[in-house]
Amino acid sequence: MAFRFRRVHRLLKTDEFSSVFRLRGARSNTFFQVYAAPNTLGYARLGLVVGKKVAKQAVRRNYIKRTVREWFRVNQPDLPACDFVVRARLAFGHTDRNDAVTALSALFAKLARCRASSSS
Repeated sequence: MAFRFRRVHRLLKTDEFSSVFRLRGARSNTFFQVYAAPNTLGYARLGLVVGKKVAKQAVRRNYIKRTVREWFRVNQPDLPACDFVVRARLAFGHTDRNDAVTALSALFAKLARCRASSSS
């Protein structure tokens, strides 16, 4: 039950995305750029941006989104109460999936360290 990805754990509205982008707390690598903003809800929420410039075919964009959602679903209990927006920078397929997931984990670890040091 704890590993579900419900509607309340998603950023859905434009205003929610804009508030995260406005704070400009971001980290990036070759695969992703991750923005973060603290929230008062007590749990992490995720928003995804995968543009057509990154992957022309909808199938590839959807694969990227499914991969990120699955990583978030599994790691959500360990994440701080923040709103995260993940923007894809490079398309990847089945062969590069492990590299992309490792890169995503590293970005979230960096953001968690920054949040911990700024709240101290």
